[in-house]
Amino acid sequence: MSLVQDNTPVQRPVGVVAQATDLKRIYKIRRGLFKEPAALHAVGGVSFTLEAGKTLAVVGESGCGKSTLARMVSLIESPSAGQLVVDGHDVAIMSSAQRHNLRRAVQLVFQNPFGSLNPRKKIGAILEAPLEINMPFGKDERKRRVQQMLKQVGLRPEHADRYPHMFSGGQRQRIAIARALMLSPKLVVADEPVSALDVSVQAQVLNLLADLQAELGLAYLFISHDLSVVRHIAHDVLVMYLGHAVEQGPKQRIFARPLHPYTQALLASTPGLSKERIVLKGELPSPLNPPTGCVFSTRCAHATERCRAERPLLRALDERLVACHHAEKFLDDGDQGAPVVVNGSAGSFSTAKSSS
Repeated sequence: MSLVQDNTPVQRPVGVVAQATDLKRIYKIRRGLFKEPAALHAVGGVSFTLEAGKTLAVVGESGCGKSTLARMVSLIESPSAGQLVVDGHDVAIMSSAQRHNLRRAVQLVFQNPFGSLNPRKKIGAILEAPLEINMPFGKDERKRRVQQMLKQVGLRPEHADRYPHMFSGGQRQRIAIARALMLSPKLVVADEPVSALDVSVQAQVLNLLADLQAELGLAYLFISHDLSVVRHIAHDVLVMYLGHAVEQGPKQRIFARPLHPYTQALLASTPGLSKERIVLKGELPSPLNPPTGCVFSTRCAHATERCRAERPLLRALDERLVACHHAEKFLDDGDQGAPVVVNGSAGSFSTAKSSS
């Protein structure tokens, strides 16, 4: 089923949809009347390439910078440094009008389906709004496209005449996904899109996202702290800690044998993904005063003096990138990281789909 039922076939995007090079975001934090503002490095230099039909999952605990990265990629915030190319356009050299037009190619799905929809408007009006603002369609055409999109996400056309409070959480998130797809984007930034839903409903929404990606060739930047969800939806994984990428590469490699101690700890904290129990000691350092060496050195059981003095750069090892001075040790340890079996590509949950 295509988004538009006419004689013009839907063009699936191909190639690179978004590319980030050493992307940084720094905030100035006021500390008092007579003190100089402090610099908070929310994202300290992240690079990735995202292709059509692929999902890059960004994982890490709260405060690691993944949501800030999502806001930059979705053009809500501008990078402080580095280069961001979206749909072939360098964001830094574009005018405000050009950036406004580019936002059609990048759309957001928010975490909370109960707060992201206007309770005073009917679903039809919510879905028509992007078309009314951005496209030269008449009322009848907008209504037709809304009904078509509701079918696309597993809802019924008559749902357009209802209000958000009349739907369950899973149905509201389907509506939010429909709104994101109204302008036929090439990239969807999904910021914790299923964390507020029950587990059974999570499966249905993730299956929907996978089906839409296969059908439309969408690229996903999928923000999550839940590695069991990432295991099913992602093709590639970017692990962040304190604003920095610590491990990055194909899902199969990272889940089968993580080479960074922080990635090992994340997997160990997720039931069913690791046989080993790893307890992190200490607290997450303040991003206003990060460690001088490796950002994970204050909580890492394997840290040495070199780790505390010299910040490791991302380097290629075992078909992924890892920022750890001792990554070879974990590669040689054989069972280190407790391998798990994952599908060769992004999979889907076994829960049957419904419109819940």
